[in-house]
Amino acid sequence: MVELDPTTVTIRSARDADVRQIQHLFDLCYGDRYSHPEFVSAAYLRKMMYSDNSILLVADEAGEGVIATASVVIDVGAYADLIGEFGRLVVHPGKRGQHIGHRLMSERIKRVEDYLHIGFADNRVAHTRSQQISLSHGFAPVGFLPIQNGEPVALFARHFGDALKLRRNHPRVAPQVYGLAQRALRSCGIEADAIVDEMSPPYGLDTGFEIEEMSAKGYATLLRFERGRVRNPEIFGPARVHFGLRTLESHNTSYLLARKHGHLVGAVGYAHDARLDHAVRIFELVCADESPVRVLLKELMRRSREEWRVDYVEVDVNAHAPRMQKTLLELGFVPVAYLPAAVFHQVERLDTVRMERFYIPVRTDDLHLCEESKPVVEMVVRNLNTRTIQPQLVQLLPTTRLGHGLNREQAARLSTLFETVTFADGETIVEAGRRDARLYILLSGMARVFSGTPAEEVGTVAQGELLGEVSLLRKTPHSANAVADGLVEAAVVAHSDLNQLLKQRSDIGLLLFRNLATGLSNKLSRTDAFLSIKPWE
Repeated sequence: MVELDPTTVTIRSARDADVRQIQHLFDLCYGDRYSHPEFVSAAYLRKMMYSDNSILLVADEAGEGVIATASVVIDVGAYADLIGEFGRLVVHPGKRGQHIGHRLMSERIKRVEDYLHIGFADNRVAHTRSQQISLSHGFAPVGFLPIQNGEPVALFARHFGDALKLRRNHPRVAPQVYGLAQRALRSCGIEADAIVDEMSPPYGLDTGFEIEEMSAKGYATLLRFERGRVRNPEIFGPARVHFGLRTLESHNTSYLLARKHGHLVGAVGYAHDARLDHAVRIFELVCADESPVRVLLKELMRRSREEWRVDYVEVDVNAHAPRMQKTLLELGFVPVAYLPAAVFHQVERLDTVRMERFYIPVRTDDLHLCEESKPVVEMVVRNLNTRTIQPQLVQLLPTTRLGHGLNREQAARLSTLFETVTFADGETIVEAGRRDARLYILLSGMARVFSGTPAEEVGTVAQGELLGEVSLLRKTPHSANAVADGLVEAAVVAHSDLNQLLKQRSDIGLLLFRNLATGLSNKLSRTDAFLSIKPWE
């Protein structure tokens, strides 16, 4: 690679004459894999050049032409006030590693920092280059979007101006959101002040409504209804009903309306372009009371899955609205990002939780992450893995020794802590002397337990039984080896996560410790011959 002479490269605003070269850069870097080719159409690029709410820059090398490009799109007004999206960074493959991306980022920040409160950057995880550029310019990881524009990206944020001075403190979040919220807040250098809300219930399902698509005739009715019914909004997005019917239609947005006895009682707004989009974005919810909330969301999910066949549904939820968070969790959504001070409402900025519901398999392997990105991305991946097995665990836990006596709500809360692991025949599950601080429930298969030197088989553990409870109760390393007898699938929870839950939910803790003691006693009674030597687990 020939070293680039920085004096020959100029960072400037894009011009009409650059359009074909910008398109060529995208073609070199993505080929036909770029998920939204309309974003590099000549009309779209020229619109960015001349819009007051966007800048499009290029790096121009003398004698070579355009060798890189990047943009910022600024949202002004509504809830997304003073937000900038730093994106579309593309560098010629032959010019990478020569700090062009850093120069483009510096110039973008210089041009817009006086007009922003918060900036977001979607960074590719096919490599770490864009992540490193964001980090070096003060951005911090706050989430992981598994299928953003057709590929996984790490979401980064940076705060400007008075954003944090205006932030409302102590958001109240659902337990499943708490870990991600704390990690994202610390990542941004903000005091981790999220509060777990254990008690607020999700919205109930009331099916006594007629659901219909909004028509031109129904728009005026919805506009009148909307006024005064969003005092404490729970969902935020880039559009609102008062933007006007023509503007809404031009952005491929619409509403589902809920009526009762012919009267409008609620509506949910969503964006979806059936020709291009593989996703639905929920951007507004207005209701006279809480009764139509869940049925509106559920009907939108049904249409997304059965009629529109989308890959996923996305929504930004108020971090101070635990009931909405819990409702979406029950509908299969997963928290994928926590966005401090993301929206402007009245006189303050509110945190939001980005949640997504996936209808296609999500790959989380082969991710190339910088060290700063790993904690947040790993938290999201864990949420994805937990969501996969949670319905099974809610049914299974009350039938196991650990979960005997749990009601459905308690089982659902406990199930959020678990991930699944698989062991091949003969693979060690727990090892004597190892302190891995994890508890296992066998979901399928059987394990054989060995202890002593030489190793002697002292028992078996079947589906629904536990491994590692002695280590949990005594806070000691494992006292025996457990080996998979055939293929074994297990649900696993870290001791630290379980102990944290028990501090918050004494009702669950009393049941679990009683069950752990009973189960351990029953297990030991099956190995009377070994009791005189050493208890096993």
